[in-house]
Amino acid sequence: MKNNSINRRKAAQLTDQKINRGEGGETHQIVDSDVAILTTKQGIPVADDQNSLRIGARGPALLEDFHFREKIFHFDHERIPERVVHARGFGAHGYFQNYESQASITRADIFQRAGEKTPAFVRFSTVAGNKGSADLARDVRGFAVKLYTKEGNWDIVGNNIPVFFIQDAIKFPDLIHAAKQEPDRGFPQAQTAHDNFWDFISLTPESIHMAMWIMSDRAIPRSFRFMEGFGVHTFRLINARGKATFVKFHWKPKLGMQSVVWNEAVKINGADPDFHRRDLWAAIQSGNYPEWEFGFQLFDDKFAEKFAFDVLDATKLIPEEDVPIKKIGRLVLDRCVDNFFAETEQVAFCTQNIVPGVDFSNDPLLQGRNFSYLDTQLKRLGSPNFTHLPVNAPKCPFATLQQDGHMALVNPTSRANYEPNSWGGEVGGPRESPERGFMSYPSEEMGPKLRIRAETFADHYSQARQFYISQTDVEQEHIAAAFTFELSKVEALAIRSRMVSHLLNVDKNLAETIGKALRLKTMPKPAEPARPPFTDLKAARSLSILLNARSSFEGRKVGVVVSDGAPADLLNALRQALVEEVATLEVVAPRIGGVEVSDGSWIDADQTISGGPSVLFDSVALLVSDETVSQLINDPSARDFIADAFAHSKFVAYAGAALPLLKAALGDRDLDEGFIEIKAVGDVAGFLKSCRQLRFWKRSVRGTPMK
Repeated sequence: MKNNSINRRKAAQLTDQKINRGEGGETHQIVDSDVAILTTKQGIPVADDQNSLRIGARGPALLEDFHFREKIFHFDHERIPERVVHARGFGAHGYFQNYESQASITRADIFQRAGEKTPAFVRFSTVAGNKGSADLARDVRGFAVKLYTKEGNWDIVGNNIPVFFIQDAIKFPDLIHAAKQEPDRGFPQAQTAHDNFWDFISLTPESIHMAMWIMSDRAIPRSFRFMEGFGVHTFRLINARGKATFVKFHWKPKLGMQSVVWNEAVKINGADPDFHRRDLWAAIQSGNYPEWEFGFQLFDDKFAEKFAFDVLDATKLIPEEDVPIKKIGRLVLDRCVDNFFAETEQVAFCTQNIVPGVDFSNDPLLQGRNFSYLDTQLKRLGSPNFTHLPVNAPKCPFATLQQDGHMALVNPTSRANYEPNSWGGEVGGPRESPERGFMSYPSEEMGPKLRIRAETFADHYSQARQFYISQTDVEQEHIAAAFTFELSKVEALAIRSRMVSHLLNVDKNLAETIGKALRLKTMPKPAEPARPPFTDLKAARSLSILLNARSSFEGRKVGVVVSDGAPADLLNALRQALVEEVATLEVVAPRIGGVEVSDGSWIDADQTISGGPSVLFDSVALLVSDETVSQLINDPSARDFIADAFAHSKFVAYAGAALPLLKAALGDRDLDEGFIEIKAVGDVAGFLKSCRQLRFWKRSVRGTPMK
């Protein structure tokens, strides 16, 4: 007998969709030849996915409804514990390609053959925010790379900043507790502008160097594609003869570095909290694959002994000017995940995952991370078998004698699940390999068993000062403004003063600028250093974003405000020029339906002016008509679009008809050299040449008048 409810369904048209409606008006989509039949997880075909089983149309539900119970059961258990740190992340697949053999310095198989590609998965993330926080929080960015090599998985679990807050992993819980929302109130979330964080930092001088980095523009990157990555710690590379070389790992973005300004970041978080995710997704989907070069910073024991700082101290770096980076390969991301949860959320990175030819150093932060990460994955993913998940499983052959456990997908198939055994052959199972197996570097260690930190870790200000003096005037101004903002949210005056006392050991002008901005009644004395800092370290150009900017607009985006009657020739010329530049154009119109431009053609809009503010773009253009400019002048969103572009030092192209709109938005401000009038098609090239500078920094970032 057929189900009566199926017989009573009526066909209907819902705009572009043909549907069936049940007795209660609910929508039913019936299978046809083009789609699969919906089933339960046990493979049982489902007749009705809209109504639970009940007695009568208005009666109680029945416990025997296995489809409902299975569906709700699975939904109730969809979420796994989010990461304590790096909870908000976004991942993609790709590959690493080796340039040439590095056999002289490492036996790692991945580096033996020129041109060979190794599958990779990369997850970018913020650190402090919860899973639902926004992308443009001021924060460190995780840069974690899983390389599926022929000799097992190698995880390089780093950040976009080369140093860290603490020197010993035993302080990691304290750091994160201080950075997270305060426990008695549950806020603020995804930001460090509160008492607890700066209380901890001000009492932990080793954090001052990292504090300089997170108050710089490095902590608000324009995109994952425009930021560097670092392995942070010192590792060892071991060659086939057993010779060891110290190494630090670096990822250099092909498109160069770029950040946003703080006011822009705040507004991006409101306009598009998924800004970084959307950018990476769009780049890969369009075929503009993000790319980084992988580099080794190589040095030996002799350099480590004479270097002014301890190479095992994670709060210190080695400037590229002292030890240049050797580019040894490239990382390309060319495929988005098929399922966010299965891959990005369930991927498990462990710093302990290294391959033969790579080894750890005695960095105490790294040693602690090697324990912590494995422990974390067991908690999050619920089983030691998290390595069976496809995103975590090696892509090379693997064989262990480990068995059972929650959700075991792979178990030994031979008779022996132990060794040594006498069975031999396949029945006896896998055996160790002294020749190919992982061997730790046989360093000689001796000393008393103590809870102690090396005196060579005690300089907390020298490199913080070096970082600051390495920045341009614009970047230094941003650092001062960031400290001022963060400390203005601190309620305890003693904490504000304590932080300024540390900054006096970094740069006197910086500390006084912040103290004045906070209106401290009395400037504190400089904090007493554990070790007198060096004051003669030279500026390192490699530490600045702006000094390392590439003269290129590749990978960037222009937002073009258009209206009915807009000059079609200029719009088409700009679109074509951006294609050649490998950049993107988005049309911003008064209404999402689009506009009719001067040649009578219809242009669909990508954004509305109210929903696509200028903070979403690297540069902007105003291609409007005389007939419609008055409507835009009366639109607050249009005026904000221009005012923000000006305040954020962006290049602005405009057709002559837009001049009244510019005046309405900017008042009596003069149009500086960052405004480029496009009178004819030939002027487009000049605008794009200017855009390659990315920002017009001569304009005050505070938006004061230009004369």
